[in-house]
Amino acid sequence: MDIRPINDEYSVSGQITVEDLDEIKALGFKSIVCHRPDFETPDQPTFDSIAARAEELGLEITHVPIGPMGVTADAVRGMVDALDEFPRPMLGYCRSGARSTAVYQKTQHIRG
Repeated sequence: MDIRPINDEYSVSGQITVEDLDEIKALGFKSIVCHRPDFETPDQPTFDSIAARAEELGLEITHVPIGPMGVTADAVRGMVDALDEFPRPMLGYCRSGARSTAVYQKTQHIRG
């Protein structure tokens, strides 16, 4: 797991696993946003499996998938909602962290 801070409130990572969640919690994260659609690759854990363990640990989590069309207006709205509603620091993840970074950057123009 390679967590890269964007700022004090938001960091990004490539794909996480259920086993990573204890460390994510220990690092002080309070919420997670998954930007990866389920079944993008056959070996990735599903959002539901990550969410179940995250919720057991008291982490808030939501799914704002960003697929082949890239960062859409719906994805930006979903991310704005997550930023408005969830506690921080927040971790966004996808396959590499690129989509999680891109959608966050687009929210900054809206949230100002």
